[in-house]
Amino acid sequence: MHRYLSRATALAAMFTAAAGALAADHIDAPATTADPAADITDLYAFMSADGKDVELALDVSPFATTASKFSDAVTYAIHVNSSAGYGKTQTETLVICQFDTAQTIQCWVGDEEYVSGDASKTTGIMSASGKVKVFAGLRNDPFFFELDGFKKAVSTVDGAEGSLQFDATGCPKLDMATSNVLVGQLSHEPDGSAPKDTFAGKNVLAIVLEIDRSVLTAGGSTLGVWASTHQRS
Repeated sequence: MHRYLSRATALAAMFTAAAGALAADHIDAPATTADPAADITDLYAFMSADGKDVELALDVSPFATTASKFSDAVTYAIHVNSSAGYGKTQTETLVICQFDTAQTIQCWVGDEEYVSGDASKTTGIMSASGKVKVFAGLRNDPFFFELDGFKKAVSTVDGAEGSLQFDATGCPKLDMATSNVLVGQLSHEPDGSAPKDTFAGKNVLAIVLEIDRSVLTAGGSTLGVWASTHQRS
């Protein structure tokens, strides 16, 4: 039985054939951080400049080092749902990647494409058809986050908790002045100085794929993307 480590809530993203989306989740509960190679930090999805390819980047292992490796006991999955538009019937294409102890990768994209080999060089490796290209290895963490400012905003909200009022949907009612204060705290150091990237100089393990859009758009040109990791039995 697979142990399911889905990040659907944090990583769900919708985009059309001309747009992109991203999300992040770096610091987790002990059960997840105990297995860094299965711990998803980010999933990025965007189109190539010419609109011919879908670019996908699945990052795992927060604060990775040169000694970090992808796990040979984990399946890395990117779920790509295509449809004719938001709310329409979706067709799922699974992108599945696995590694052996030598860090040789195997990736399957739906039922059509397969690629295998050493994907650690910056040039990556390509499937026989040329429709899938993959790189896998250590990369600088691309996500920018102002952690100290975030903590300051959390502290402000905690302090105001008793006086908050909520609308019918359960969202707190904030006036514009308060909202602006929180946004400022989220985007600056606590003393108001320029923001500092908490993840500057930190690394992740990245699986980066460039896939011909025709392989992923069987259900239409609107794509929904999310990622999960699974323990292999």
